[in-house]
Amino acid sequence: MTIVGFIGLGSMGMPMARNLLAKGFDVQGFDVRAASVAALAAEGARPAATAAAAAAGADALVLMVVNAAQAEQALFADGALAALPEGAAVILMATCPPGAVESLAARVEASGRRFVDAPVSGGVVGAVAGSLSIMAAAPAALVERVRPVLAAMGDKVFHVGERPGQGATVKTVNQLLCGVHIAVVAEAFALAAKVGVRLDILLEIMGGSAASSWMLKDRGPRMLQTDPEITSAVDIFVKDLGIVLEAGRDAKAALPLAAVAHQMFLATSGRGEGGMDDSQVIRSYHAVNGTR
Repeated sequence: MTIVGFIGLGSMGMPMARNLLAKGFDVQGFDVRAASVAALAAEGARPAATAAAAAAGADALVLMVVNAAQAEQALFADGALAALPEGAAVILMATCPPGAVESLAARVEASGRRFVDAPVSGGVVGAVAGSLSIMAAAPAALVERVRPVLAAMGDKVFHVGERPGQGATVKTVNQLLCGVHIAVVAEAFALAAKVGVRLDILLEIMGGSAASSWMLKDRGPRMLQTDPEITSAVDIFVKDLGIVLEAGRDAKAALPLAAVAHQMFLATSGRGEGGMDDSQVIRSYHAVNGTR
């Protein structure tokens, strides 16, 4: 595979496309924002004026869009799938509900193209560094065929299953754990704040105890800042925990902790703070507890 179409040049998609260029792939990039297309073209990509143009002649088409609806729009309404050569692979890397991924895969494969369900974890930092974890679900031979493309964007490529939807399920579980971990750190800090314990000292103690977690060490310091740098927004977890709950509903699995965490992220977004760093879910705890 040498020619890669790439649709979705956002905060993660742009660095992912850049890493493909750096690894020698011929990238045809498209985004609804013409400025993003021009920026990637300045670094050596072929600018695509439409989703169909990004797919034309490509060996693989990467979709790093916001959700399943945007993937469906690009593939079917905007003509990307029809422009993609038969036998080429659609690689969906966005976080989407497992059921939606299965539906998209069936329609793609019915057209004579292949489909790889390959969501990612690692955020903008991982996208820039090329250190994303990629959870690929497709027949083993197909995963091996597209592995060079995936490996250009992530240093950990896992084959998690043979069926599209299984990668989305693994990502859903990942987001359940991440969202609940962030929320429970905020809840613990809120309790300490309510009784006047210094949160910087609490963080130092908890970070070296059995109560520690990656999220505590990463998000905890940012919870102590008024307006921290944004690495992942509150609204990302509004969306992703919504996907978690949808997956739980479809599987008839009770997910009470995910539901409560979702409500706290929703409350934060509802106050107009959805664009802030996701650590700022702590603002909802401060609001209900009357702390700062």
